[in-house]
Amino acid sequence: MNWTETKVLVTGAGGFIGSHLTEHLTGLGADVCAFVRYNSRNDPGLLRLLPKESQEQVRFVMGDLKDADAVRSAVRDVEIVFHLGSLIAIPYSYIHPRETVETNVLGALNIFEAARDAGVGKVVHTSTSEVYGTARYIPIDENHPLQGQSPYSASKIGADKLAESFYRSFDVPIATIRPFNTYGPRQSARAVIPTIIAQALTQERVVLGATHTTRDYTFVGDLVRAFVLVAESPRTAGETVNVGSNSEISIGTVAEMVASLVGKEIEVVTDSDRLRPEKSEVERLWCDNTRARDLLGWSPAVPLKEGLLQTIAWFREHLDLYSPGQYVT
Repeated sequence: MNWTETKVLVTGAGGFIGSHLTEHLTGLGADVCAFVRYNSRNDPGLLRLLPKESQEQVRFVMGDLKDADAVRSAVRDVEIVFHLGSLIAIPYSYIHPRETVETNVLGALNIFEAARDAGVGKVVHTSTSEVYGTARYIPIDENHPLQGQSPYSASKIGADKLAESFYRSFDVPIATIRPFNTYGPRQSARAVIPTIIAQALTQERVVLGATHTTRDYTFVGDLVRAFVLVAESPRTAGETVNVGSNSEISIGTVAEMVASLVGKEIEVVTDSDRLRPEKSEVERLWCDNTRARDLLGWSPAVPLKEGLLQTIAWFREHLDLYSPGQYVT
């Protein structure tokens, strides 16, 4: 596919993954519109950290996913929509479940309706491995049961099912990409790897929640490649595609790896305030990425150690953006 001057909309473009995807698409020559939630500071989020040449190629639209008119206006004349915008913090969803559902479910509905009306060529809808909950079997393929173990995961299940319904009911060409745990430069301290790195670089101890749970980590650059491949492939409409490394590692082991890579001995401390409710904790995630390999020819290129080294190097240069001693929900 020739991306040069292809009109693309990225929702959630100011976020961690969205900013990397936006930067990559500008590098491909796409005409990118970045949909960013309005704020009075005119702050485009992490897009402000993009190289100047990338920023100059992006058209910014400020709005709210819950506003159908704003979404419809942004989608008009667009060929491909990458829908990443959502409220993603699980602890925040415990406190504000209604806002989480309204943004993630109603926002997705507005995107799908606008795409249907505009005749968009492809919508890539972003799911999350959290919809699977604790693994009932491993590795987790796309047929694994969905389990709403937090208001956040429940809201994403709802959005995923809306995507499925718009494909089946109205032939809207929607593909759902389901990333497992992504990490890399620019990620907020809401996620565990940035939390570990920021603390390890500045303190003698790392304060975490559960450390025995396992996750499947993918470097953000590898995930961005998968987004583009999902958009390009004519075989992905109506499909859900897991994207992960096909391996699992405990959070405690990741903390040990980070300590080794920064050259420090650290003490790992469990903070009860950071623990999820017992029935909400996802104990184990391990991605079966067979479908991504078969449909897209995709496989992860960046091993965890290499990705951690790149992420640590970025954090060393940008520690002023973080407050390592503060718990971010």
